[in-house]
Amino acid sequence: MTRILTRTDLLRLLEPGPGLDALRDGFLLQSPGKSTHKTVAALPFPGVATALLPGVLPGIEAWTVKINAKFPGADPALRGLVCLHGGRDGELLAVLDSATITSWRTGLSAALAIDALAPVTPSDELTLGVIGAGAQAYTTLAGLAHLRVWQDLLVHDIVPERASILASHYGGRTAACAADVAASADVVLLATWPTRPVLRLSDTRPAQHLTSLGSDEQGKRELAADLLNAAAVIVDDLELARSFGVLSAPGAPLQACTLKEVLTSSSTQLRTDRRQRTVYAPVGMPWQDLALSWLLHRAAEEQDIGTLVDWLS
Repeated sequence: MTRILTRTDLLRLLEPGPGLDALRDGFLLQSPGKSTHKTVAALPFPGVATALLPGVLPGIEAWTVKINAKFPGADPALRGLVCLHGGRDGELLAVLDSATITSWRTGLSAALAIDALAPVTPSDELTLGVIGAGAQAYTTLAGLAHLRVWQDLLVHDIVPERASILASHYGGRTAACAADVAASADVVLLATWPTRPVLRLSDTRPAQHLTSLGSDEQGKRELAADLLNAAAVIVDDLELARSFGVLSAPGAPLQACTLKEVLTSSSTQLRTDRRQRTVYAPVGMPWQDLALSWLLHRAAEEQDIGTLVDWLS
């Protein structure tokens, strides 16, 4: 039997704490050099098709394939499914809403990176900035709220109403432009769909940390080359980042380290001095889909949530 888990089902099951633990464990367990495929294909429509496979992790006897349609002008902009297969015989264990899985695994992973890389300040002095008040911002803040306390939140979005709603939800305030966010914040989260850089070096400050979630495909660039070259750059996968992520941009730095290295404290030279900027720019990994899908599938089994169907009937 195959368990169908819709967005509503997944939101009933999702808890940021266990999700953070599952993704942290995944970063520590993942093996570099594993066969990983992320395909992004243009369509004869105003969107792109993406596929990520196989999602595998040591200790989990299952794997995932994810198929997404990404249409930036639509609401929601991402729609698709994650197929969770058993590792023994390929049984289709579950089909899950990919928009929910993608948003939460990306947001919780970003929260882990921010917690590991943000400047060390007293909790009541941290100013957090958000550029792009969409779904990714909400899931990142939901995860970060379990890890850090911040004094102030500053939000900008090209649609002012979206910025106001997010700022109100977390007791923050809005900013007129992206540069105003970067001028005030210790940590900046960017979650946009950019066609040109949103921030340049001159917009930022020493010792600042920036997490860029909109540099995950060819042609999407949230941060300018001068900023990237002035910062210590961290990615989730070096090969994919060089193929179409932040390291593939013209003039991008040649060197970077991975979040796994940061979390295991093996990257001792991350900041050459306390004033150096840091940038985390992930592309998104198939194993992250597995880590969250497996967690939610097991919870759904225990709570009998979702719809069971005989896929082969």
